[in-house]
Amino acid sequence: MTQRAVCVIGAGLIGGSLLRAAEQAGRTVWGASTAADAADAHADKFDVTTDTDAALRRAAETDALVVLAVPLPALPDVLRRVDAVAPACRLTDTVSVKVAVADAVERYAPRARFVGGHPMAGTAESGWAAGKADLFAGAAWVVAADDGLDLDVWADVAELAWACGARVVPAATDEHDIAVARVSHLPHLLAAVLAAVGAAGDDELPLALAASSFADGTRVAGTRPELVLAMCEGNRDALLGAVDDALGRLGAMRGALASTGGLAATVRAGHAGRQRWAAARDPQGVQVKRRSSLSALRDIGRRGDAVVGWKD
Repeated sequence: MTQRAVCVIGAGLIGGSLLRAAEQAGRTVWGASTAADAADAHADKFDVTTDTDAALRRAAETDALVVLAVPLPALPDVLRRVDAVAPACRLTDTVSVKVAVADAVERYAPRARFVGGHPMAGTAESGWAAGKADLFAGAAWVVAADDGLDLDVWADVAELAWACGARVVPAATDEHDIAVARVSHLPHLLAAVLAAVGAAGDDELPLALAASSFADGTRVAGTRPELVLAMCEGNRDALLGAVDDALGRLGAMRGALASTGGLAATVRAGHAGRQRWAAARDPQGVQVKRRSSLSALRDIGRRGDAVVGWKD
C-alpha cells in the first residue's frame, strides 16, 4: 500500500479525526480550516493553517490526496480554490451526501481526479476538540464506485480509509444517497421530532422522567442545527422518499392503535429491522484486485460486504 500524503480542508470533528488517524498511521498530514479550529489544531502540534491556497499548493506539489471535510454549503467556494490552485489533484470528500457533491465538483473543479467518500462515523459534537484518532475504527467508509472514476484515486481513498481503521463499502453515488436518507438523515429528523414532543408544553415532568430510551432516541438532535440542515436539505429527493415511508408506517400504526388498540405489527417489524441491523454490523470482508471493475465493487456494497484489502 502507498503512504500518500494527505491534505485535509476542514479540521472539525471529521477532518480533525482524519488528520489524527492518518498521522497515527504514518502519513504526512497537513490542512487548512477556520481560524478557531486551525488554532486548536496548531496547539496540538498539527500543521493546520487558515490559508487554504497554501495547503492546496503544497498538495499539488507533492501529489497528495486532498480531502474536503467541510459542510455542503461551503463546497462551492472551496472547490473554486481547488480549481485555481490544484486543478488536477487527487480529490475526495467526507460529506454525507454524494450526488450533490459530485455535481458540485463537476461544476466548480471539473479537472480534479475526484472519487467521493463518506465515513459513517461521528458524534453530536463538533470542532477540532471533538475529534479523535479512533473515530473511524470499525466504521463503514463509503467510497464512490460509479463508472468512469479513476481507479488509482479509488485505491488512494480506500487505502486512506483502511489506514484510519475503517472498512470500505463501495457504492454508486445515487444508491448511497438513498441508503443514508433512511439510516442517517431520517433518524436526525425523527430525533428532532421526538425531542420536540418530549419538550412540548410548560410542564417539566416529562423531561424529568426521561431516561435512556429518550436519551438514545434524541442523541443526534444535539448536533449543530446548521450541520443537520446542510445534510438533510442537500439530500432532499432521497429523504422525501424515506419520510413518506415513515409517515405511511406511522399512519398505519396510529390507525391500528385507534381501531383495535394493537401495536404488534409496528413493534415486530421494528424489532426485526433492528435484528437485521445487528447482523449487518459484522460484514464479510472481501479482498479485491487493485484494479477491479467498478461494477464488481458496487455489487460488493449491495451485498452488505466490505472491501478490506488487495488480493495482490
